[in-house]
Amino acid sequence: MGLLHHCHCEFVSQVSTDKSLLDITAIHQFLTRSRWAEGIDLETVRTAIENSLTFGLYKDKTQIGFARLVTDFATFGYLCDVYVLEEYQKQQLGRWLMTCCQSHPLIQRLRRIMLVTSTAPWLYEKFGYSPVNRENGVWQIVRPDIYKKE
Repeated sequence: MGLLHHCHCEFVSQVSTDKSLLDITAIHQFLTRSRWAEGIDLETVRTAIENSLTFGLYKDKTQIGFARLVTDFATFGYLCDVYVLEEYQKQQLGRWLMTCCQSHPLIQRLRRIMLVTSTAPWLYEKFGYSPVNRENGVWQIVRPDIYKKE
């Protein structure tokens, strides 16, 4: 996927799957105070990143958001750790990050993508996720016929 650019009135943002650009310390600092990964240690974050497809969101060269897909790289993916820093929220950057994730060639060919969220179900619904268990925040995209030849 490389690098995607997006122009805002105030700045140009970028999304990249290049792991060498990730600011793992900044990601850890956000995740360790998040609801879903509170207290997570740096080494666990590093290992999770190494074993996932990652999307970094940047303003200039500063990391301002992140998303991670745990996947078998063939049929299944679990989207997690999606965030945009508080000071950059309400600027459509979360939506743009999700657009980049969902348009990635790997994600386009997965049969099932799941996520768990309590913070932004309305966002994921816009990208085709439907509730599996709304009470517990479990959402998915299922494409049962994705492998059928026409």
